[in-house]
Formats: sequence, structure tokens, C-alpha cells
Amino acid sequence: MNSFTYESPKSLQEATSLLSKQSGVIRPLVGGSDLIDQLRTNRKQADLVMDIKSIPETTSMEFDANGALHLGSAVSCADTYANPKVRSQFTAIAESCELIGSIQIQNRASAGGNVCNSSPSADTIPALLVHDAIAVIASAKGLREIALNEFFTGPGKNVLETGEFLVKLVIPNPSDNSASHYLRFIPREEMDIAVAGAASFVTVDSSGTCLQARIALAAVAPTPIRAYEAEKVLTGKIITEDLIDEAGVTAAASAKPISDVRGSADYRKQLVKVLTKRTLQKCLRTLK
Repeated sequence: MNSFTYESPKSLQEATSLLSKQSGVIRPLVGGSDLIDQLRTNRKQADLVMDIKSIPETTSMEFDANGALHLGSAVSCADTYANPKVRSQFTAIAESCELIGSIQIQNRASAGGNVCNSSPSADTIPALLVHDAIAVIASAKGLREIALNEFFTGPGKNVLETGEFLVKLVIPNPSDNSASHYLRFIPREEMDIAVAGAASFVTVDSSGTCLQARIALAAVAPTPIRAYEAEKVLTGKIITEDLIDEAGVTAAASAKPISDVRGSADYRKQLVKVLTKRTLQKCLRTLK
């Protein structure tokens, strides 16, 4: 591990001021479940590690007057999934947070850190995508927002520029008669990386017609992706098992996986089909 400077700013203003004055590679730190190992093994370098856990905006989890969830980038996965309102209204997010590593890791890691690490197999990202999350980013220039589906640019890469860091994620309040779920496949029972993952979000009206569907996938493309064509299969129709089957097939067609030691590309496509169907079925059961 190369040497670096460590700072722990206590406010957004202090953090952005520090960023504006610092040259070199800056790595914001939350739980460190990814970053510390990356630095230790020299997969990433840093001139400054900036611990953002003392900034109030990054450690806050609250709901605004419209019911939107404001999830600070340093709020732990354990605190996220333990919140009753998150579990009931943002179920896929709670489910994905509960799958990250061991309970010890869940008490350190955060959805925000998962987003910034930007792994194609990240568990929380598909759930955040189907809930239309917005990233709020800080720099010396102020705050800017970007839809999370525009955040990722490649494996381990995103739109964050030098001198920027993620402050929070804003997740809109779901409409009535909505449900979401996340599932993944892993070779072992726990503490493994997803071979494939899928999140689904469905809103229906009183007749059971699908008003809105969102499907997002993990570990089957260079970045986490939305399966837009599969969503179109469901929208405007009463969801039947035949439609769910079609959506699963269409989602698999949108995947662009690679073959590696954890599974072949064809295997991952089959997993997408199965996981998409199962998450959609879970959504419908939740809505009954």
C-alpha cells in the first residue's frame, strides 16, 4: 500500500474546500469494505483518503414531505434495511442491502459506497435503479444531481469527476399499489458476488393493469442496466404468467454478459430470465 494523507471533514463546506485545494487522487471513504482492500493490494491509488462519515448530510436518512427517501451516502446497509418504512415502501433496496457480505460488513458498507464503487455486480444498484434514484453530488462548485441510470460509465467507472463526491441518494416515494423486489444468484449461501441479479418494480391500477414496470440487472453487462424492452412487455397490460415469461425472455435478450470462472454468458442469460420472472412474481404476490 502506498502512503496517503487522511482527512475527516466535519461539514460539506469543509469537505469541498479540502477538495478544491487538494491535488492528486482523492478517494472518499465510507465503510472501506471495498476501498481499503483496493488500496492495500494497489488496485487503486490515493494521495488523499477523505473520510466522509462525519458530514451530517452523508449520515442522514430521512423522508421528505412528499415521502421521498433521502439516503446519505454513508448510511450503513444495516441501518437502511432495518428502517421499517424502507422495508415496506422500498423493499428491493432493503433486500439488496441485506445481501451485502456478512452482518459485520453490512454495519460498515453503504448503498452509496456500493454505487461509487460501480461494480457491474453490485447488489444495491439494480434496486436503486428500479426505484428511479437520483445521485446528489458535491464539489467546490456546489451540488449537482444526476439520474442514477446515467451515473455508470463502465466497470468500476462513473461520472464522478476529480473534486466530487456523492452526498446522498434521493429515491422518489413509490405510487400506491407498487411493489419491488431484488434477487440474485450466488454459488454459495452468503458473502459471494452475484453471478446475476435482477430487480423488478411494478405499479398496477385497481383493475390489475400495469401502469409502470421497471427491471434492472446486475453482473450481465459492463455496468448495471435497465431492461427497457422487458418493461415495455408489461406496461399497459394485465400481468399474466405468459407476460411474465415473455418479460423474462426479453430481459435476458438485453443482457450482454461475459463468460468467466463464475459462469458462462449463456448461463447468465438463463439466470436473468429466471430471476426476472421470480422478482415479478414476488411483486404480484406483494400487491395481492
